[in-house]
Amino acid sequence: MSSIAEPDVTLVDLIDRLLGDRRPDGYWNQPRSHNAVATAVAQHRADWGMTIAPVAHASGLGFIPFAEEHYDFALVSARKQRPAVQAFLDALASEEGRAALAEAGFRPA
Repeated sequence: MSSIAEPDVTLVDLIDRLLGDRRPDGYWNQPRSHNAVATAVAQHRADWGMTIAPVAHASGLGFIPFAEEHYDFALVSARKQRPAVQAFLDALASEEGRAALAEAGFRPA
């Protein structure tokens, strides 16, 4: 099996390699968000699922770290001076914003 750190290995590849030819109940159900995964597990419609720590914790679920993920914010440069965008960027840069992100389980860069 390839290392999960290799750039050509995706999560689906890894799960498929671990499962081999087996396709357990729920295999074909593909929730479209971290919240949908956590809801399925919390409602006992799934035994486990891949989500992020803040969502798992908010749903009262346990969490086992699998891989670190990085998130970036994208914006149209021409809109950077709009008041709402500037307010968002100011909040991200503020101590309060960074503390709130850290409290939610994110590590701001």
